[in-house]
Amino acid sequence: MLFNSYIFIFLFLPTVLIGWYGLNRLKQYKLANLFLAGMSLWFYGYFNVYYLAIILSSIGLNYTLSFLLTFVREDSAHRRLWNRIGLCSGIFLNLGILFYFKYYDFFIENINYVFHTDYTLKHILLPLGISFFTFQQLSFVIDRCLGRSEHYSLLNYLTFVTFFPQLIAGPIVLYKEMIPQFEDLSRRRFDASSFARGIYLFILGLSKKVLLADTFALVANYGFAQTFSLDSISTVAVILSYTFELYFDFSGYSDMAIGLGKMFNIELPVNFDAPYRSCSIKEFWQRWHITLSRFFITYVYIPLGGSRKGRVRMLLNTFIVFLLSGLWHGSAWTYVAWGAMQGLLVVWDSLGIIGVRGREEKRPARFHIPPWLGWIFTFTLFNLSLFFFRSQSMSGAIQLFQNLFSGRYTGKIYEIAAQLDISELYVIRQALDMTAPHLINYMYLFFLLLLFMLSFFLVFRPTAYERTMQGEMTSKKCWIACILLLWCIISLSQVSTFLYFNF
Repeated sequence: MLFNSYIFIFLFLPTVLIGWYGLNRLKQYKLANLFLAGMSLWFYGYFNVYYLAIILSSIGLNYTLSFLLTFVREDSAHRRLWNRIGLCSGIFLNLGILFYFKYYDFFIENINYVFHTDYTLKHILLPLGISFFTFQQLSFVIDRCLGRSEHYSLLNYLTFVTFFPQLIAGPIVLYKEMIPQFEDLSRRRFDASSFARGIYLFILGLSKKVLLADTFALVANYGFAQTFSLDSISTVAVILSYTFELYFDFSGYSDMAIGLGKMFNIELPVNFDAPYRSCSIKEFWQRWHITLSRFFITYVYIPLGGSRKGRVRMLLNTFIVFLLSGLWHGSAWTYVAWGAMQGLLVVWDSLGIIGVRGREEKRPARFHIPPWLGWIFTFTLFNLSLFFFRSQSMSGAIQLFQNLFSGRYTGKIYEIAAQLDISELYVIRQALDMTAPHLINYMYLFFLLLLFMLSFFLVFRPTAYERTMQGEMTSKKCWIACILLLWCIISLSQVSTFLYFNF
């Protein structure tokens, strides 16, 4: 089930809200948790009933492992041994499940290529959100085995893992920031202020997805399918379209998830903080997919030694984290190349050769550049890295680099822009068709440029989260929300999934 669908907005969400607050008002707290978990599983299983067996098996295995540790006393002489066994088992089970469903075919393909074997691929269907709920539970199991977490009731644990706003595409929440909220009875009472802000933030996120991301997707999808026929100008237009599609898609989902959480009086962590404002790659990764970075820092970077074992080791650990981050996004060498490029850029930033003037730095840089120049470098380099991130193959990514620097112009840009044949332009298109048909292609190009200008403008404006949290919910905000919601509902006839569903 998608947030941007009629069944979710008009059936699922009202039902689960009424049930949640109704049962809590009757003080049926356990039944309310069970209802919320059951509805969340329906939300997840709506895509494919087969997925339910996977997520429930994952929950059962992790909870059983946590439960078994309760039989070992804290003062037991064998406690450390059992913790190590539990830690190894938890990591093996979670990463093993993730490997089988996400990386098995990728591994076999490379084995066949290197050793000239002919092992059969399984063509396994990737369960939605498996990377997210696996990391979520892995963090709990690791902390449980290290003595940082207590054992919770099955119902609380089930609610924590399956809570539908964050189940499919994050944020990657931690048990210690979620379970206490579900146990807090004061949060089970309806809060009008939180509910209103939640609706407003949800609608702003929905409009990002439906009105902007899905529009840019028309250009990006067509352009990446025409990789070998693009010229320099059209390559720039295609990659910018994908850049903003990715931005508004992911930030829109993050806003909707936090907004839904607020409707239930539950606070989800901010996962996206206007990364396209960043003036360095390091700053970029402090703003993009914040909870994923938090996971890798806590459970990979620090255990590898972090910055405690010298500068060279710190730089190596940083590179490893980004290499794994690239692989986390997908089972293809293009994602590995993207992660490696991001890692090298962050390592370069960490060397402290060039710094951004006016920005806080742990160690002074040898040379400083103004923030605007830092922004240009950061935005340009991230766009270039997306050649790897979006391409279906390494050859496709290399071709895009060749197109960009070829200096060719074939007029392909008009064909690319013409993909913006959306209903909002119907009247203008019909008018031009009757009066000046030769201007139609120019109209599409003008609209594409207008979309780019609007996107840059929105990037540097206060974020949807900032707008929601600042000030009161005024009548102006209500009118804006109503207009945007109506516009989105009309546009929902072409429902599309979120990009991060694929990861």
